[in-house]
Amino acid sequence: MARATKKAKRSRKKTAAKTPAARALKREEKVHFLHQMMQIRAFEDKVFELLARDVLKGASHVYAGQEAIAVGACSVIEPTDYITSTHRGHGHCLARGGELDRMLAELCGKATGYCKGRGGSMHIADTSAGNLGATGIVGGNIPVATGAGLACKFNGRNQVVLCFFGDGASNNGTFHESLNMAGAWQLPVVYICENNLYGMSVSTDVACSVKDIATRGVAYGMPGEIADGMKVLEVREAVARAVARAREGGGPTLLECKAYRYRGHSRSDPRKYRTREEEDHWHSRDPIEQFSNLLVKTRAMTRKQVADLHVQVELEIAAAEKFALEESEYPDPSELHDDVYVGWKKGPMGLEKV
Repeated sequence: MARATKKAKRSRKKTAAKTPAARALKREEKVHFLHQMMQIRAFEDKVFELLARDVLKGASHVYAGQEAIAVGACSVIEPTDYITSTHRGHGHCLARGGELDRMLAELCGKATGYCKGRGGSMHIADTSAGNLGATGIVGGNIPVATGAGLACKFNGRNQVVLCFFGDGASNNGTFHESLNMAGAWQLPVVYICENNLYGMSVSTDVACSVKDIATRGVAYGMPGEIADGMKVLEVREAVARAVARAREGGGPTLLECKAYRYRGHSRSDPRKYRTREEEDHWHSRDPIEQFSNLLVKTRAMTRKQVADLHVQVELEIAAAEKFALEESEYPDPSELHDDVYVGWKKGPMGLEKV
């Protein structure tokens, strides 16, 4: 694990008792985490199915295998906080409180989707929930999160930003420039690198100059930490420490969550660059199975309750599919130019949309 600075270690001890993860979780909260992870997995399985049936058009990059990161991270922030997402962002939207039916409607290009069908899989945003949006550009959301962090520092509302990105983005200039700015200005941003070991088909062992991406934090004056991205509670605790530090004015943190994407980069990727042994190893550490087993072991749930939750999620996915495919309409062609440009004029209350 990357070594934090002495200052960061002292800050971690100081804020440990104040973090949301420091208190005992209620049973209902644990069940909610499991429910969210199951929803994300089932949603992504449905997306893959619809792609295979040619119901969904274009590319979708699914989040299966990384559910613990989004759920654990989003569980410790407030409704007034922000997140920025990636091209593999369905899980982030759902973990931030997104609705299955509106998510699937967006992927289907329907007017009832979060972006009225205009964003699709890689550009979903839900600003009402503090989700500033996903992006199809690798690393493109990192400057957005940094700008949001600057706004948070200026507005004095004690807000924080969670910035999700993949290991490939950590080799982009946007990553280095943004982290340098955040470190210099002590911005309240938690940079969460979801290291799933591959940027498309290229292993991080080949593409990265360092073994652990978290070690790059020291270059920008921020602590770097590694968390097991297959364990929802470990991610939650690590993010909670970073969030508490940011709220106290301690500045940004670079958190690397090591995980694994179960599918290929996209549906067109046959994963020939991976071995069966590697895939079997990571499937044996499945985040949903691990957490289910933990809840049963600690008597928070029974096996039957876990099975019943699976059934409930399948029903929720079926309802979302019906909403998106049967009950929702495509945008009217007359709305083609709506929301493309926004004009402003001076009004009695300041600037107003035309």
